[in-house]
Amino acid sequence: MDVKSAFLNGDLEEEIYMVQPEGCVVSGKENKVCKLLKSLYGLKQAPKQWYEKFNQVLLSDGFTSIEVDRCVYTKLVDNECVIISLYVDDMLIFGSNLDLIYKTKEFLASNFDMKDMGEASVILGIKIIRKNNNIMLTQEHYVEKLLKKFGHFDVKPVSTPYDANTQLKKNLGDPVAQSEYAQIIGSLLHLMNFSRPDIAYVVCRLSRYTHNPNRDHWTALVRLMKYLRGTMNYGILYSGFPSVLEGFSDANWISDSDEIKSTSGYIFTLGGGAITWKSAKQTIIAKSTMESEFVALELAGNEAEWLKNFLEIFHGFKTNTFDSMHCDCQAAIAIAKNKTFNGKNRHIRLRHDVVKQQLNDGVISIDYVKSK
Repeated sequence: MDVKSAFLNGDLEEEIYMVQPEGCVVSGKENKVCKLLKSLYGLKQAPKQWYEKFNQVLLSDGFTSIEVDRCVYTKLVDNECVIISLYVDDMLIFGSNLDLIYKTKEFLASNFDMKDMGEASVILGIKIIRKNNNIMLTQEHYVEKLLKKFGHFDVKPVSTPYDANTQLKKNLGDPVAQSEYAQIIGSLLHLMNFSRPDIAYVVCRLSRYTHNPNRDHWTALVRLMKYLRGTMNYGILYSGFPSVLEGFSDANWISDSDEIKSTSGYIFTLGGGAITWKSAKQTIIAKSTMESEFVALELAGNEAEWLKNFLEIFHGFKTNTFDSMHCDCQAAIAIAKNKTFNGKNRHIRLRHDVVKQQLNDGVISIDYVKSK
């Protein structure tokens, strides 16, 4: 469902005045101003007031806002559940009983001016395809539009998004088409975050040079566009099996550029497909591969803890739905499981304590997996 003019629903807590709109000035009262009774688009507090209004309405009907994500609401009625996920003015409604979903939609329509979009087929630019009890999320149309917009549709596809032999360095000279480079990176970030974990690493790397790109950065970016041309139909397929949460953690130690910080990466799967992923530059300087892998493990562990708390809102999911975290560094695993701490690694002590606590509390379990 979609809320029409969502921000106009917000109630104001302050007295706010505005000049009379152009074309609507009352003759003889040109010096008077308008006092706002409701929120208006353009006000700094408009998004917050809309959320407060929506939150108040749902709570009054017995919904509960979950602590780990305040924009997700749940309601249990006779052992049946309905869940609402809100993104600004767009929402997904799903549950275990159709009658309960219809009643929820009627309740929302009675409180807000709503547009019923029917069974979800597109949400936030993501196509939802149902086939043989499977669900696939894809942004094929978005990739096609992106490639045509920036003139990379008629290119020869390549099989990988990044050449591992490429050594990207900071540009000390003049930038090359900086504005267009930044536009492409911004568009790719949306694609990467929503449905394409396979390009997370390269987008993370290329985004570091957005302010001053050179020819080498453009060469790597064009290669990524060629890869997208050949993989436009890629998406994430959810079959429902296995119904356990599984994580993978990895790191790329500094070896191929003039940077001094490594890159962390993780991905979690559930129901046969990826549900969350990330590639990000580490905040500390790791002195070895083991240290970089351990820092990445701590980042993935925090995400695993959040995911477990989030999944508990769903009817039938329990805390034992987490299978394991996979890491390809035996040294990092050994340090995580070691009850004593080596003082030589003082700069990662906080991360060591966090991972050790997560292991002791059963939040995560760590297994070794070969790199290949």
